[in-house]
Amino acid sequence: MKALTVESFKPYTEHKVLEQPSQPMKPGHIRIDVKAAGLNFPDILMVEGKYQIRPPFPFTPGSECAGIITELADDVPHLKVGDRVAAMVQHGGFASEALAPMMVTWPIGDMPFETAAGMALVYGTSYYGLKQRAQLQEGETLLVLGAAGGVGLAAVELGKAMGAKVIAAASTDEKLAVCSEHGADELINYTNEDLKARVKELGGCDVVYDPVGDKFAEPAMRTLNWYGRYLVIGFAGGEIPKIPLNLALLKSIDIRGVFWGTWTMKDPKTHQANMDEILGMYKAGKIKPRISNTYPLEDFAKACDELTQRRAMGKVILTMD
Repeated sequence: MKALTVESFKPYTEHKVLEQPSQPMKPGHIRIDVKAAGLNFPDILMVEGKYQIRPPFPFTPGSECAGIITELADDVPHLKVGDRVAAMVQHGGFASEALAPMMVTWPIGDMPFETAAGMALVYGTSYYGLKQRAQLQEGETLLVLGAAGGVGLAAVELGKAMGAKVIAAASTDEKLAVCSEHGADELINYTNEDLKARVKELGGCDVVYDPVGDKFAEPAMRTLNWYGRYLVIGFAGGEIPKIPLNLALLKSIDIRGVFWGTWTMKDPKTHQANMDEILGMYKAGKIKPRISNTYPLEDFAKACDELTQRRAMGKVILTMD
């Protein structure tokens, strides 16, 4: 099989696609002929040695993929060879073949592989964050930072599907136009508008969904209403913010971490129920995953550029054929 191979930690521009032997089958796993894989910021951090998970060398990054089952372990009862599936893997998705645990693999029917490969992490993270962590209620107001990115746009769509008023905040008018197309009720360009002032003009918010961090975290938290919930998703803006804890005290605000990947392993049954609900929303037309661009695996560096240079509007996908 061909695989993006990390032999040492170095800039993402320096890693290459190499031929690798197939992995031996493991109990409870399936083998997938990978057609497409979703690229995420943690993948870039991982290959550069900046992520909290550091697999032994050599390894192949990539946490989500979609393709066709070619082999199953004897103890996999609910899937079969030939099924079209999407799956989460701790790493190994950026390859023409991957092994995936059966508990985080699900049938996709006739959904395009590129769409399926980009759904799991962004919609899974966002739904877990909004449903289990924030307990977002119908009629509440949700503020989404980085709202045109992969997880941000998923949060916009899911927030609307859950009955919330959604305020989308992003860095350009072009990105905000995409947010509007996906259901955002209010739009804020935080490059040339005062984020805190604008949200307060709109009545504040009950939940902040923040995959950006950096300089936007504190002003966003200051817009929360009484009993507000601030979701820590990630730090795409660069710096990990240091929040004055008196802000949480003054309005009984909760700061809630959202580490979806580990949660899927700790509670696979609830994760699977979430994914079933997300697929139901997709079939009902309530969510419409947006692909920013697709790149062949060999153009991994170009795909990473789209993310690191903040050009992505939706999901960036790698294809194997």
